[in-house]
Amino acid sequence: MTDPAPADRECPGAAREGRLSFTIFELARAHRGRAAAMLREMRLHPGQELLLMQLFDRDGQTQTELLECVGLDHSTVSKSVSRMQEAGLVIRRPSPHDRRAMTVHLTEEGRALEAPITAMWRTLEESSVKLLTAEEIETFITLARKIEASVEGSAAASPATSAARSAASPAASAARSAASSGS
Repeated sequence: MTDPAPADRECPGAAREGRLSFTIFELARAHRGRAAAMLREMRLHPGQELLLMQLFDRDGQTQTELLECVGLDHSTVSKSVSRMQEAGLVIRRPSPHDRRAMTVHLTEEGRALEAPITAMWRTLEESSVKLLTAEEIETFITLARKIEASVEGSAAASPATSAARSAASPAASAARSAASSGS
């Protein structure tokens, strides 16, 4: 059932010391690109399906609960919920337990997306694993979770990360300035 893996792509020079990280980047980009194309057919933006899946399982969550479930930041979740509300997929109501918080609820239109999103996710899974054996799938999941734990565990400011941020800071500032001035 397994076909040989495609030949390694040439890594950019700066990524040669991080072939695993570059491969993870390429995999994530390809997977998310395929998912985004499928989501566009449902008039959804990437990430919205993750929020909707959480609401399919437990409707009426606060935005804070949603962001904790999907691992996105507050501004991303807020923007996604606003877009979904504008599209008629969800509504926000004051929380019965905390007047400062809003809960997010599916509309009938939003609830109607459960079957198409489930089918899309199944199709994405099938295309992702078609060249893998069941054992390879389980091994990949185990290794991916270990890598995730390792990355999250070392996310605290390490000397290399701090140095990279400092070195990138002037360039990032210049890029932000150019983008905001419309250049």
